[in-house]
Amino acid sequence: MSRRVVRQSKFRHVFGQPVKADQMYEDIRVSKVTWDSSFCAVNPKFLAIIVESGGGGAFIVLPLAKTGRVDKNHPLVTGHTAPVLDIDWCPHNDNVIASASEDTTVMVWQIPDYVPVRSITEPVVTLEGHSKRVGIISWHPTARNVLLSAGCDNLVILWNVGTGEMLLALEDMHTDLIYNVGWNRNGSLLVTTCKDKKVRVIDPRKQQVVANNFEEPIALQEMDTSNGVLLPFYDADSSIVYLCGKGDSSIRYFEITDEAPYVHYLNTYSSKEPQRGMGFMPKRGLDVSKCEIARFFKLHERKCEPIVMTVPRKSDLFQDDLYPDTPGPEPALEADEWLSGKDAEPILISLRDGYVPVKNRELKVVKKNILDNRPPPGPRRSHSTADLSSPTLEEVLEEIRALKEMVQAQEKRISDLEHKLCQFTNGTD
Repeated sequence: MSRRVVRQSKFRHVFGQPVKADQMYEDIRVSKVTWDSSFCAVNPKFLAIIVESGGGGAFIVLPLAKTGRVDKNHPLVTGHTAPVLDIDWCPHNDNVIASASEDTTVMVWQIPDYVPVRSITEPVVTLEGHSKRVGIISWHPTARNVLLSAGCDNLVILWNVGTGEMLLALEDMHTDLIYNVGWNRNGSLLVTTCKDKKVRVIDPRKQQVVANNFEEPIALQEMDTSNGVLLPFYDADSSIVYLCGKGDSSIRYFEITDEAPYVHYLNTYSSKEPQRGMGFMPKRGLDVSKCEIARFFKLHERKCEPIVMTVPRKSDLFQDDLYPDTPGPEPALEADEWLSGKDAEPILISLRDGYVPVKNRELKVVKKNILDNRPPPGPRRSHSTADLSSPTLEEVLEEIRALKEMVQAQEKRISDLEHKLCQFTNGTD
């Protein structure tokens, strides 16, 4: 008589559970736009959800603790002229979020710790470089202010948000629509999936595909016959991958190991209502006292429902084996260091005493002046000197354009302040 050997794993009994009704976020008009992104982004401070918006694109940002019914007049983040397709919180600043839109632009926003009175309409920086709608954005995991965008022009662009500059444009690598993009742990490589049914591993700084069109998968897992798009979320600390089907009502999760058969089915969380999108909390935002190893934010048509994944344990002590040190909010590299070829692993933090989010840190964008690149002034030379360094016509025109933009921005600022002054004056009459 043979006995079936059950594989030992501390995650065998992980179970999912929705929060109570009063801990949900109600009355949110989740976007109905046809696009295969998660429509939701979350961090230890805020929940952001792409919403329906007349005359442009918008998303709502809620403090994580602000559960219950959302006021219909709650301020939005509005600035795009067409629907927002993707949003992503900066991993190194919990008050900074990027958005990508059908209007072909990427915008980066500073979210205050307090709830603003009016909608936020002015981004910190607008990134323009795509010729078609931008459907994917992803922050670099270890380098400060490096943001990736992918558009329907089959183009991947890397930006330095701190200067508003395009760092790299990965052209002629994809023959069709890019479906998804992901970074490896230290941000030295990225992987893309594409409509041409190829998976590409890319070294962005060398602008080369370093692996492509894998011959055979090391593991193949049949899911179901549903044609809904799967949203994958991978937790590197536990080596668990969660698969959430868009339009589906379940979350399947698997443990990944280094030895065959590599993929081990753990369980399925099922519910009655289909999900319109899904947010995934970074590890530092979880409640370690309750052995919570993942928290999802499931989007319904009119609400967002947190779902908590827990490992059952009897002890109230900190569980070292469940919570190895995890990436914290400090970047390991500056953008220039990464671009020059340097790599660094994420700076890790311990969750033993829980994680307390830091206060609002302002994102400063310093746009480089083209004329700053000129050689420093030396001794005076005659105009006949052949190597006289003078700016080209294009540089002068670009400088004039930049100065005009600066003047226009200051004029708008003055106008806004005068308007506020009027309000104060009228209020004291």
